[in-house]
Amino acid sequence: MKTKGNDVSDSVTVRLLEIYERLFAHYGDRRWWPADTAEEVIIGAILVQNVAWKNVERAITQLRAKGWLTLAALREAAAGDIEECIVSTLYYRMKARKLKAFAAMVHEEFGGDANLLLALPADDLRARLLGVWGVGPETADDMVLYAARQPSFVVDAYTRRIFFRLGVTRENATYDELRDFFMRHLPVDVGLYNQYHALIDALGHALCLSRRPRCGECPLRSLCPSCAAQPVGGE
Repeated sequence: MKTKGNDVSDSVTVRLLEIYERLFAHYGDRRWWPADTAEEVIIGAILVQNVAWKNVERAITQLRAKGWLTLAALREAAAGDIEECIVSTLYYRMKARKLKAFAAMVHEEFGGDANLLLALPADDLRARLLGVWGVGPETADDMVLYAARQPSFVVDAYTRRIFFRLGVTRENATYDELRDFFMRHLPVDVGLYNQYHALIDALGHALCLSRRPRCGECPLRSLCPSCAAQPVGGE
């Protein structure tokens, strides 16, 4: 693995990698992001904002049936027609506008070729994505990591909850503080970042719940001060 100056022997790194290994041993390869093309990843990253992936799957199926799983097709489609396909993702009117704004940017600045956008160096790409209306830090990092396959650690609500409970990070840390923390202490490796984020989401969705966490089933129980304070099963 490339380290890009990271000290992968420090105690924080050792702990983060132990957490990763336990999660991977428990859940295995998450095979994330489920998409056939980079543009489908981009579309899914916008649709998944503030909603569970199962809702996005229904929308992706609807868009695929219409032949609208490309930015070029979304640019040409009427916003109202897109809305009808993505109702399951909530905030669907706003998300239709976001999809069209992103498609317009790629058309105007990159001749409609998303691969030219994704070929930008990671830092430049992230900065450009954050300049697109409707794209926040988590969405931008999803696109950098899963669409461009460049290193950028994705942080979400599960990351914040799990690593605060583990005693690794502060509860009120900002998004960028958390992202920088992981990128400073982990080897710079796209595959590692990919799996780690997916494993965090698996744990947060199934066991490390915001209320009544299922600590007795958690593969990190012996590492977690919060788990130690919970009765088995979180009852």
